[in-house]
Amino acid sequence: MEFKRGRYSWVLRPILIVYDLIIINTFAFIFLDFNSEKLYFFSYELLNDKNILYLLYSVVFWLLSTYLLKFYKVYRYTSVINILSLIIKQFFAYTLLVYAFEGFFRSINIEITLTLKYLAYAFIAISFVKLLSYYILKSFRIYLKGNLRNIILIGSGDNVHELKKIFKEKKELGYNINAIFSDSEDDDTSGSIADSFDYLENNNDHIDEIYCSIYDLSEKEINEYVRYANLNHCNIKFIPNTKKLFTKRFKTDYYNYIPVLSIQEVALNNEINKFLKRTFDVVFSLLIIVFILSWLSVILFILIKLESKGPLFYKHKRTGINYKAFYCYKYRSLTVTKESRGTYVSPDDKRLTVIGKFIRRTSIDELPQFINVLKGDMSVVGPRPHMLSYTDDYSKKINKYNFIYRHNVKPGVTGLAQIKGYRGEIKHDKDIINRVKYDIFYIENWSLLLDLKIIAQTIINVIKGDEKAY
Repeated sequence: MEFKRGRYSWVLRPILIVYDLIIINTFAFIFLDFNSEKLYFFSYELLNDKNILYLLYSVVFWLLSTYLLKFYKVYRYTSVINILSLIIKQFFAYTLLVYAFEGFFRSINIEITLTLKYLAYAFIAISFVKLLSYYILKSFRIYLKGNLRNIILIGSGDNVHELKKIFKEKKELGYNINAIFSDSEDDDTSGSIADSFDYLENNNDHIDEIYCSIYDLSEKEINEYVRYANLNHCNIKFIPNTKKLFTKRFKTDYYNYIPVLSIQEVALNNEINKFLKRTFDVVFSLLIIVFILSWLSVILFILIKLESKGPLFYKHKRTGINYKAFYCYKYRSLTVTKESRGTYVSPDDKRLTVIGKFIRRTSIDELPQFINVLKGDMSVVGPRPHMLSYTDDYSKKINKYNFIYRHNVKPGVTGLAQIKGYRGEIKHDKDIINRVKYDIFYIENWSLLLDLKIIAQTIINVIKGDEKAY
């Protein structure tokens, strides 16, 4: 259960619900005239005032659709991308409901464009207030120091340090770190894990949330924190180890009394999402091929041929969805065309041509992969494909479930790991560990808006220049 002490932001949710219901019905009264004719269902007259019928219908189905889509489940850590995604989903869901209402009763004769205009204006008003309230709360936390949650951190490790950094840098989230307890020798700790229990007993009215690194605690300590949280109505949350991700991708079945884990269907691979993503991939790749590759290939063909013998395109085998190998295309940037096992291109690689250095530094060499996207081997956004030899090597260093999971979707021309700096040469084990971690986050949290954000950041990185692009 989620406990909230001394917080008044919960009042905002019912206010927004009432506001939204007022908006959709007020705009319906302005734009739509349900009373122009009597409303019939087959041969039975229903209500003389059709606006009242729509009012009842809108209240019931608005509340039902927002509940199913979790439209009002917005928290302090919810991103703007997720809010926009909720708005778009709700818009399409409610649009279908409104057209269903009009189509259900044969006597309603309202133009489709007029209904769409009504929905557009209504959702602009709803979106404006929803985003405004979101940013007002953020500003309230930053400048007026209100709506804060007092927390303590227990334990050490990369994820604890990362969480501490987020809480300190992102003041708009409204988390106030009261104390940090760890058995490691960090300078900023308030004491050992054992000291935390005395601290909690003396400050039980001031702590709202406890964040524990589960791998630093014994079962007895975990039970003690849970007992304290229940007695004092504060929230307890557990932080997983960096290399062992607690995710929603595993399904547990019991064979008699033995638990067996299986990988859930990836959200990207359900029929609706596959259709949306594939449609986007085809349209986007066609635009790149027609308006960029068509003339760029001619110029690069001349420049590459003048400097060295060989083809314009270089194709190499990569691991695709479900470990299926495919030929990935690039503009040739090396004097050789044969792929060397386990050999990354280094900044001063003697195989690089002059034009090759330029197209690799600007990532132009990757553009032919949009041909792979059009063919269906790749997607515009997704985990980057590895050489077959590297796939074998990396699978021995990464948790097998994590590594298998990233191959349940098509590889991408760009990806979340790439825009976060994990691209190119793998120098240390942490490079591939973090790459896979971002790949898994992308797969589990995919949306078209996230794809657009990654594409936009990729373009920005190309313009700014990437030190790992060589």
